[in-house]
Amino acid sequence: MTRYDVPANELILQTAAELEKMPELTPPAWSDFVKTGVSKERAPVQKNWWHIRAAAILQALQKRGPIGVSKLRIKYGGRKNRGHQPEKFFRASGNIIRKILQQLEKAGLAAKGEKGTHKGRVITPQGSKLLGKIAEEIMKEKKIIIPKKSTTELPAEYPAVKKKKKTKKKTAKKTRKKTAKKKTKKAAAKKKTKEAPKKSEPQTSYSQNKEELKPADEV
Repeated sequence: MTRYDVPANELILQTAAELEKMPELTPPAWSDFVKTGVSKERAPVQKNWWHIRAAAILQALQKRGPIGVSKLRIKYGGRKNRGHQPEKFFRASGNIIRKILQQLEKAGLAAKGEKGTHKGRVITPQGSKLLGKIAEEIMKEKKIIIPKKSTTELPAEYPAVKKKKKTKKKTAKKTRKKTAKKKTKKAAAKKKTKEAPKKSEPQTSYSQNKEELKPADEV
C-alpha cells in the first residue's frame, strides 16, 4: 500500500492528526498570528495548520527527496494581489518550513541526505512506514481494492508471442556520417553552380545595328 493508492488530501489530514500526538512537533507561540508567506493577506484560519503543513512537507520528502528549503518555498509560494499592478509570484516563508524540517528530523521522520548533486532532507524508514500505515487505514475505510494482475496462462493452441526487443542501434557515428554526407552534397552543388560558365550573348557592333535600322531603299 502506497500513498499513490489513496487521495492525497485525506492522507495529509490523517497524517496531521497523527503528528499532533508527537511532542516534537509542537507549534511555536507565534504560529497563531503569523502569515505563511508575503503573498498571503491573513494568517491561516485552521487551528492545526502547522501540522497540516508538516504532513504535506513529509509527503513532499517522500516524493521529491532530497529536497531543501529553497525548493519547498517555491512549492508553497503564490501570487500576490498588488492592486492595479499585475500579480507577482512570491515564495513562501522559509522560517516556517525550516522549523518544520528541524522538528521532523527530531521526531525521526526525516534526515539529511544526498543523491548525486542534490542535497537536502529525505524521509526516513520510520516516516515512510507512518505514511504507509495511514494509507492502509484509509483504504480500509473507503473500501479501496487494488485489482490483482491476471495469472491465467494461455492454452497450448495459442502460444505466447515473444515480443521483439527494440534495439537502438542508431549511434552518434551514423548520425554524424549522414550530416557529413549532406554537407558534402551541398558543397558540391555550390561548386558546380560557381564553376559553370555563364552563357554569353553574341555582341553586336554599332555598325551592324545601324545597317539593320536602314530602310530597304538605302541598302
